[in-house]
Amino acid sequence: MKPILILLTLLLFYGNTFAAGELVSYTMGNEAFEGYFISPKAGAPMVLLLHDWDGLTDYEIRRAQMLADMGYSVFAADLFGAGIRPTEMKDKKQHTGELYKDRNRMRALVQAAVDTARAKGAMVENAVVMGYCFGGAAVLEYARSGAAMKGYVTFHGGLKTPAGQDYSQAKGEYLILHGSADSNITLDQFADLTSELEQAGLSHEMITYSGAPHAFTVFGGKRYREDADRKSWQRFSEYLQDVLK
Repeated sequence: MKPILILLTLLLFYGNTFAAGELVSYTMGNEAFEGYFISPKAGAPMVLLLHDWDGLTDYEIRRAQMLADMGYSVFAADLFGAGIRPTEMKDKKQHTGELYKDRNRMRALVQAAVDTARAKGAMVENAVVMGYCFGGAAVLEYARSGAAMKGYVTFHGGLKTPAGQDYSQAKGEYLILHGSADSNITLDQFADLTSELEQAGLSHEMITYSGAPHAFTVFGGKRYREDADRKSWQRFSEYLQDVLK
């Protein structure tokens, strides 16, 4: 029932005219992955979308379709592997935990998605990386690698910088969208990231939404907050217009 509820909610709030997309099989080494690519036209600015700890599901695909309706090409990456879409808590913790312990692999997985998007004709030189929850942590990990994306955006994403890392090699403009009532990712971590970005001289905007818990953008979820979702999506839309030209 969950995918149906998500679909109905999205159609209600955002309309139902979407460009056509496709599932894309790709590899990293000998491992198979399956992402999703959609583009309204050749040469459109690109958004790389990184999923939460559920893996790439209808939620990310629908967000990709919404972005395509706004004029952006989107590649929704697969960071877990083809067919790996965990539904049990222990499995979600396992797959994300493995990547949190292997940051080089996390970076490589994001880069493999960028390379696949490039092969599909996406304008990766005019691109922003965005992610939800676990995907937000992967966004910032990729940023700290020194990747040359124009911007990095997190929605209720992991914000803590691992020991031994910093933003000295990072580039681009940052938009951090966070719930003030998020008990998973604290406001202390939010403040620490603000200081780190400031010290690194990186352009950033940090926004919190009152009463919004973790995962406040997930349609149909118990923690969904329509007001915070609408406001954060609107700010994201404006940010994309400013950064991707």
